[in-house]
Amino acid sequence: MIKQIDPKTCTGCGLCVDVCPTDVLRIDEGSRKAVIRYQENCMTCYNCELECPCDSIFVDPFRKPIQPIISYLKGDE
Repeated sequence: MIKQIDPKTCTGCGLCVDVCPTDVLRIDEGSRKAVIRYQENCMTCYNCELECPCDSIFVDPFRKPIQPIISYLKGDE
């Protein structure tokens, strides 16, 4: 799960917001920095941490990733 974003090193580029598949991050209007808005939705995919050019994001490596649930209809049912 995403644990923190260092506001001292975050430049507010928005790459983390763009790569997050579950919309956990936002750019704060006041500070113009990335902030965690919906931490409970984090899938622990590490996309934000890997894409951050400033190494400002820390994702807790000890939480097991949550697998996305994809439902679909089979043609033979």
